[in-house]
Amino acid sequence: MTLIAMRSPSDSPMGCDNRPVLRQRGQREVFCGLTSIVWLHRKMRDAFFLVVGSRTCAHLVQSAAGVMIFAEPRFATAIMDERDLAGLADANDELDRVVTRLLERRPDIKLLFLVGSCPSEVIKLDLARAAERLSQRFLPEVRVLNYSGSGIETTFTQGEDACLAALVPQMPSEPANAGKSLLVVGALADIVEDQFRRLFENLGISTVAFLPARAASDLPAVGPNTQYLLAQPCLGDTARALDARGAKRLSAPFPLGVEGTTEWLRAASIAWDVPSDRLVETVRGPQARARQALQRHRELLAEKSIFFFPDSQLEIPIARFLARELGMNVIEVGTPYLHQQHLSNEISYLPESVRLSEGQDVEMQLDRCRSSNPDIVVCGLGLANPLEAEGLTTKWSIELLFTPIQGYDQAADLAELFARPLVRRATLEV
Repeated sequence: MTLIAMRSPSDSPMGCDNRPVLRQRGQREVFCGLTSIVWLHRKMRDAFFLVVGSRTCAHLVQSAAGVMIFAEPRFATAIMDERDLAGLADANDELDRVVTRLLERRPDIKLLFLVGSCPSEVIKLDLARAAERLSQRFLPEVRVLNYSGSGIETTFTQGEDACLAALVPQMPSEPANAGKSLLVVGALADIVEDQFRRLFENLGISTVAFLPARAASDLPAVGPNTQYLLAQPCLGDTARALDARGAKRLSAPFPLGVEGTTEWLRAASIAWDVPSDRLVETVRGPQARARQALQRHRELLAEKSIFFFPDSQLEIPIARFLARELGMNVIEVGTPYLHQQHLSNEISYLPESVRLSEGQDVEMQLDRCRSSNPDIVVCGLGLANPLEAEGLTTKWSIELLFTPIQGYDQAADLAELFARPLVRRATLEV
């Protein structure tokens, strides 16, 4: 086993309507959960992600992070070679050796994730036991955790869910006399986190924490007095882990666009008994700036049709934003998994004409896409180039995770991600 370091390059309708959902379980086209390392390692500054996998795993993560070649790498791959796969070497001994060498070279690491992959799961390498063994050896300087980023059964955003779910058992318990606290769950860019913190402070909600925290030592406490807001729709396992610790989820749309961000903040305001006029006053300025910035994109995107292939689990909240705030015609919204409870508010906002699909049979979905001939197709990289060759305009769904898109100040940036392919197409046709 060898170590390859990566060069890191209004009122909200509540409840879920009963509209039909097309559920398909066939061939699918998605990235694996290893890709989530690219945005997670930016957030947790003293954490390191060690993928235990093959050279293919290393190439995938390196390619996804290729734009970050000048950054200090905080992820790598312990390559499982033929000796490991053939059982000629003890994989656990090899892993211990690699981790020891890594921590000797990188004393800044305070939290190490062992990330499982398809190869490590196929040979039944027990990374949970390895993490426990290594934690006992390196604590208190370094905590070692594990989670699965395998693509056998998961999609690429579920890597974040598995990572955060692994952190929840490590969160300290609330003190006995703790007051009510708010936890925002989901990896957010630092600038977005700072913006939300200021908005909560202006609302009078001062006890606010974020998961993941920027440092491994800053894990927030959790318990029955914790109420949490999801910032990402892909965090089902994390939410269940928080529920098991006694925390309570605040039901809300996701903070995408002016409408989603306002209703997300409103959910916290109601839970903290913030007067409605204080909420209105707090968001008036940010709302006005965001709507003004969105106007030029609306002029380009209004009445344009869009088709979503399932990939990131952001599809439904983004479709709501595009339909309601930019006037786009959403034909189909495909999502890998449809969590009815977490997405009930979002689904209620969607126009009745939108077709919802969960899972994928890629050939059948391609036929539906071609027959509808949309102006924009949102899909993964594996489908984008073939569809472009057929004359369709595409948007890579992975960009929606690499770009800060939550909150008022990022609403125009989110809209621009969809305007850009149309501008590119128009330019190339001149």
